[in-house]
Amino acid sequence: MLTVVSVNETTQSQDALRSEARIAHGALHRLRQDLFVDAFAFRPLPPLEDAKISRWVPWLPERLRRWARWLPHLTVGFFSLLVFLAGMADSGTGSLQGLLAAGVAVLVAAAPLLTLFRPVGAYWLSLFAAVVGGFTALVFSPFASVTGFPTLLAVMVLVVLRTRPRLAVEMWLVTFGVVGIITAVVGADMGDVPPVAVFCGAVLIAAAAVRAWREERRQVVETQSATQEERTRRTLLEERALIARELHDVVAHHMSVIAIQAEAAPYRVKDTPPELATSFATIRENAVAALAELRRILGVVRSADPDAFAESDPEAPQPTLNSLDSLLDSVRSAGLVVEAVVTGSPRPLPQGVELSAYRIVQEGLSNALRHSPGAEARVEISYVLGGLGVRIVNGAPSRLAKPSPGAGHGVLGMRERVQMLGGEMTAEPTEDGGFEVAAFIPVANTAGQTKTGGNRS
Repeated sequence: MLTVVSVNETTQSQDALRSEARIAHGALHRLRQDLFVDAFAFRPLPPLEDAKISRWVPWLPERLRRWARWLPHLTVGFFSLLVFLAGMADSGTGSLQGLLAAGVAVLVAAAPLLTLFRPVGAYWLSLFAAVVGGFTALVFSPFASVTGFPTLLAVMVLVVLRTRPRLAVEMWLVTFGVVGIITAVVGADMGDVPPVAVFCGAVLIAAAAVRAWREERRQVVETQSATQEERTRRTLLEERALIARELHDVVAHHMSVIAIQAEAAPYRVKDTPPELATSFATIRENAVAALAELRRILGVVRSADPDAFAESDPEAPQPTLNSLDSLLDSVRSAGLVVEAVVTGSPRPLPQGVELSAYRIVQEGLSNALRHSPGAEARVEISYVLGGLGVRIVNGAPSRLAKPSPGAGHGVLGMRERVQMLGGEMTAEPTEDGGFEVAAFIPVANTAGQTKTGGNRS
């Protein structure tokens, strides 16, 4: 029994050692990848984005904003210049000492500049400059110790802000590992090392926290942008599916008429030639086949219209501009004060044009109800030479509108309909705080009965 327990304890100890060894090996591997592999790789700091400049310094003149994009580079360059001047000021008067001071000052001042292009390499250069400055101070005077280590700390902060948070721990371990080794070799006092190490650790942790916060914020913005783009794309596809369903109904109506007329035509002529009867039969067969193909391909999009003013009967005929009165009654019963005006001479229009114009008015009034509660609206239908004009304008809301997650997506659908028919559309706020949608749909000149235009009550 004791032997079994001993074997189990030995096995557990070995597993624990293996786990610790794997953790240590992983940490060393990450340290090697971060600080040694491609340490001097070229990673230039890009200039600031125009959106950030506009947010940070909106008062800055437009001519100066392009120079403000390089503000981080200028700041680091100015800091390097100050470090160089401070190093040269503490160099002393001896010729050899002055030469060494100039060399060390150049090394120390070059490290911050290098962070703009090769951040990890800048850390190694700064660490090397601090070590050289420390050894030189032991031989001559502490002229290099004034700027060497503070600059090293500043470089480590810049590297963390430019790369990733975990480099803060890795650089801290390497830096104070080197400091501990050099202190032990020269036999110096270790009394000042722990407080400095704690201070540098606190500064680097703060820099790592800032970097992590910026990275998290960037990811949130990217996620929100991707979500918004996906929502817009999905809304656009849904609107296109609705348009496809409506076009299916329009095309199916005409194809049905063709099939019926082709079937009835041979019976209207006495002694119909066989070739003509065959041609009519072929026309009917093709029309029926086209109808069947339309139903098979587009039947999947015949879902219920989620719009508040959609027809309750999915088999009902598609609406036209003659159905505007019932639409206006619906929105008036919902509390919207709306006036409709028809100008020009009304004439028969293609069914797709009338359907799209009706849907544009429907969506415009829906948006007025949703986003401008208490406002008045006006609908203008203009029959002009070469096309149809549609304008929906509403005033400013008289009370606070409830949040709407689909805000702005109806405009996408209206724009799709207008572009599909080769027209143009604008949708923009008005000066009084309302909103205006104006569209023009080109229509070929059609003959037909005309009626006198006027106000719709």
